[in-house]
Amino acid sequence: MDGSSSSSQSQDEVPLMESHKFFHFEDGDETIDIKIPEVVDPSYGMYVWPCAPVLAQYVWFNRHSIRDRTVLEVGAGTSLPGVVASKCGAKVILSDDARLPKCLENCRKSCSANGLVGVEVVGITWGRFSADVISLPAVDVVLASDCFYDTKDFEDVLATFCYLLNKNKHAQCWVTYQERSSDRSIEHLLTKFDLQCTHIPLGMFKADEPHLAGSNLPGDHTIQFLLITNKMAVT
Repeated sequence: MDGSSSSSQSQDEVPLMESHKFFHFEDGDETIDIKIPEVVDPSYGMYVWPCAPVLAQYVWFNRHSIRDRTVLEVGAGTSLPGVVASKCGAKVILSDDARLPKCLENCRKSCSANGLVGVEVVGITWGRFSADVISLPAVDVVLASDCFYDTKDFEDVLATFCYLLNKNKHAQCWVTYQERSSDRSIEHLLTKFDLQCTHIPLGMFKADEPHLAGSNLPGDHTIQFLLITNKMAVT
């Protein structure tokens, strides 16, 4: 799934069945069509999950503000939001867990399927600040779809956000997550890392319907959109 950095299972053990999912975004006379290759096995983190089209819709809704900006998608998995950002003129970097080469390859396949060239794909593992993380260029927007999946990863996810937002004081994290339990909360971690969060209603960017972009997602799942910034963000 998107946000696949939580998985540590070896990806060389089982043959994978590949398919494609199609998405259509439109606004007046402006339209784009996206084809996403996916592996029909959610355990491998390469399946389009309900959060992805919601985040992609927000990217599409804000397409004019991200043109020529640098956008990093973390835990990208199938990379739908990042691919939409690239099609809308952003300078996109896709990333997923450095330990999951097939997820990184799927990022590249998503670019190839949509005629995108020059999109960098890097390995970024939650909570680990490798050379690939440290050498990232200045970033304007960080995209994260369903990265708050496994509670054991929440702190590492936010540690990564904190690093990126401290390094890029003006940047924002655009985050979608699926409500799976009322017991799950990141509020205490936001405080720990000196981050702030704004909840944006899905209706504000036309994402409050069960079928988005010509797909059957997000279905009846409850999706939330968060805009996370550094408390000392430069405006």
